[in-house]
Amino acid sequence: MEQVAQTFGVDWPHLSAQIVSFSIVCALLYWLAYTPVLEMLEARRRQIAQGLENTAKINAALAAIDGQRQEIIGAAHEEAAHIVEEARTVAARVKEQEAQRARAAADRIVLRAREQTRHQHDRMLAQLRHEIGQLVVETTAAVAGRVLTADDQRRLVQEAARELKAA
Repeated sequence: MEQVAQTFGVDWPHLSAQIVSFSIVCALLYWLAYTPVLEMLEARRRQIAQGLENTAKINAALAAIDGQRQEIIGAAHEEAAHIVEEARTVAARVKEQEAQRARAAADRIVLRAREQTRHQHDRMLAQLRHEIGQLVVETTAAVAGRVLTADDQRRLVQEAARELKAA
């Protein structure tokens, strides 16, 4: 072995010093660089694992929220349908009430028209009686050939009115 070492020009004291020097550098690199890099990689792995865990939790929470949202939307649709149905019922009731009011107003209008017609009829009859009474008086005066007094005229008008009422 010594011969091989001399053939390749191995200087044992320098080789030993370089081995010791390389060992020190390796130890320093291990403690100062490699260990912190490993710790940093482990911390990153933990962060990634925590992030994946959080993502799973968030996805589960989103699924639960989506389920709740669907339930709320379904309940809102049901409530909206109920409100629409209730509004239709109320509208039908209001429509019926308004129709009743319109019928009552129409009945009042017809009643007033009948009263006015009756009143006009009574007034026309009174006017007709008066005119017939005047004609009777004039006819009687012409037939009798004399001038009738106010009492005669009144008596003839009353008799003509009684006969018209009886007819």
